[in-house]
Amino acid sequence: MEQINNIKVVPCTSSNYLRPFRVHYNQNGTKKSWDFMQTHDSVSVLIFNTTSHCFILVKQFRPAVYMSEWERSKPKPLQPAEEESLEAAPAEPKVPEEDKAGETSKVTSSHQPPASAGVTYELCAGLVDKPNLSLEEIARQEVLEECGYDVPVAKLRKITSYRSGVGVTGSKQTMFYAEVSEENRVGEGGGKPQEGELIEVVKVPLHEAMTFAFDESIPKTMGVIFSFIWFHSNMSPKYKIS
Repeated sequence: MEQINNIKVVPCTSSNYLRPFRVHYNQNGTKKSWDFMQTHDSVSVLIFNTTSHCFILVKQFRPAVYMSEWERSKPKPLQPAEEESLEAAPAEPKVPEEDKAGETSKVTSSHQPPASAGVTYELCAGLVDKPNLSLEEIARQEVLEECGYDVPVAKLRKITSYRSGVGVTGSKQTMFYAEVSEENRVGEGGGKPQEGELIEVVKVPLHEAMTFAFDESIPKTMGVIFSFIWFHSNMSPKYKIS
């Protein structure tokens, strides 16, 4: 179980991963503006272990997901009818300032979601931030670092590429498919702790994949759902999927 504490949200004045901008432009004679983030493109890899007939995913804590869930869990503002009801109710006795401070702190912490609210299941993936490497070479590195499998570049099959975050980043992700066996496994994976990565490798059996994909109680990326559907549409004859 992840332990998340000492949370502090501060303005992001500089970053190695994103830069905010505002673009002004004319569209069909109408002046417009749009706020966006400049980020790196990325690669992702659907990994299928032919020995165990399992998909290999990664599971990790995502601060952005966690903070989004925290915001969603906050009490909603009172509606006008509810405000009128409160105004008509008898006034509550005043609470001493020292007690009030403790009460406020307690209420705030009670709204903090558990760490599991920020944990997601994802495809093995990484940023395209190495200009001297091809997309396939970057994907190969990510599979090795995150999942512990050494896959030759020639064994990576491109599935497709697409835009993600079209309203905010517009970045491009290229998805690959890789078949591995236990013979390709050379390490435990888990990412690079020195870079802040803390990744758990997860196996999803082939016969449970579609149920896993559409189970809304399991937090996952769209890439997981799409890639599982792609596999069932394109690889079913090979693996006799009904």
